[in-house]
Amino acid sequence: MVRGLAWTDEIKRALPEEQGRIISWAPQHKVLAHRAVGCFVTHSGWNSTLESIVEGVPMLCWPFFLDQQINSRFVSEIWQVGLDMKDIRNRDVVEKMVREMMEGESAARFRKSARDLADAVKESISDGGSSFREFHRLIEDIKSMSIGQ
Repeated sequence: MVRGLAWTDEIKRALPEEQGRIISWAPQHKVLAHRAVGCFVTHSGWNSTLESIVEGVPMLCWPFFLDQQINSRFVSEIWQVGLDMKDIRNRDVVEKMVREMMEGESAARFRKSARDLADAVKESISDGGSSFREFHRLIEDIKSMSIGQ
């Protein structure tokens, strides 16, 4: 997704609609939910990371600053649902990592891990799930507190 670029007729002609579509903005969660999405190249912001996890889409993380670095490490090292480019950003590395995410045994492993994590997340927030129960417990605790004591 690219924002702020002035689209010209020349750019639109360069990419016929039957080959792809260039738009100024799209609802990311809906794009990630599409069955054709096999991998999400992301800066690893928290919202993007959560949206990808919920949809079960493996991530290729390209973090820039702040929480993105930490989120990226969780994606690759803890949850194992993607790869972290760390600080290496060149065409060859990007191509190699996209291929690793999309082809062969490692791609199948990432897809399975992403689906498993999505299932666990959805179960935890569903009625009676662990996060659902704990959230409601928190609400009850807050309601039971006496103000000013």
